[in-house]
Amino acid sequence: MARAALGWSVRALAEASGIADSTILRFETGKGGILAANLAKLQNTLEDGGIIFIPADASGGPGVRLKA
Repeated sequence: MARAALGWSVRALAEASGIADSTILRFETGKGGILAANLAKLQNTLEDGGIIFIPADASGGPGVRLKA
C-alpha cells in the first residue's frame, strides 16, 4: 500500500532501498519472509519518500498515509 501511494514500482523501491526486487515481490505477495534488517531498510526508504505508517488501534487496523 505504501509503495502504491508513492506511485513507485517494485523496481523503483528496490533501487532506492538496495533490496532486491525479487525479495520485495516475495514479501508483498506473502510467498516468503524478509529479514528484519531488510524490512527496516524498506520502511526507512518509504518514510524518506513521504510515507507515514499508522499503527493499529481500537478504531481500526494499521495503515499508511502521505506526509502533508
